[in-house]
Amino acid sequence: MSAIRLERLGVRLGDTEVLRDLDLDLDARTVAVVGDNGSGKSTLARVVGGLVAPSAGTARVLRLDPVRDASELRRRVAIVFSNPDAQIVMPTVAEDVAFSLRGERMSRAERAERVVDALTRFGLAGLGDRSAHDLSGGQKQLLALCGAFVRGPELVVADEPTAYLDGRNARIVADHLLADTGHRLLLVTHDLALAERCEAAVHVAEGRVVAVGEAQDVVRSYAASLGC
Repeated sequence: MSAIRLERLGVRLGDTEVLRDLDLDLDARTVAVVGDNGSGKSTLARVVGGLVAPSAGTARVLRLDPVRDASELRRRVAIVFSNPDAQIVMPTVAEDVAFSLRGERMSRAERAERVVDALTRFGLAGLGDRSAHDLSGGQKQLLALCGAFVRGPELVVADEPTAYLDGRNARIVADHLLADTGHRLLLVTHDLALAERCEAAVHVAEGRVVAVGEAQDVVRSYAASLGC
């Protein structure tokens, strides 16, 4: 079975039908989701991440039902949002990364080593004792990535992770997300150049999938529809 499989999926939030009759079968390692504001992209990402339950149809993510197997899905999937402040929960940088390992069975020494390795990987070595909320915007997003990747997730769902970053930090974050470190990536983005770096792409419009295929083909078709 593919990594992400949705069949006749529908999501209703209040009185609004956000996704309708949506079918997807995705097994590429990196997948971008593009579309206009309000098209349903973020809701799709939240369904895959287990944050929103379908109102109709079926969903399978890593062969798991996101509702029935919610706890197992949370263990295997990490989610990154556009605003890192929404993900930073502990006072210092090292404590925040360690918080992501709270459910893992390991010794205190193993946990500390895992945190140091993760901080080094994301360019935050030496900042472990710093106040997490005093970091720059780019550093905060790297901290959010660090907390997501320290668990070694099989799938990372990233919703506009570069939206509030300058060009340099956006590139650094994108490089980490796209690096082949054994994880899959579902990336919601308005950055079409970033979307083209993925292997596959999905174009969502008015709650439906209107195109899916190789990233460059889907993104360029979408860009053409915008007059770009």
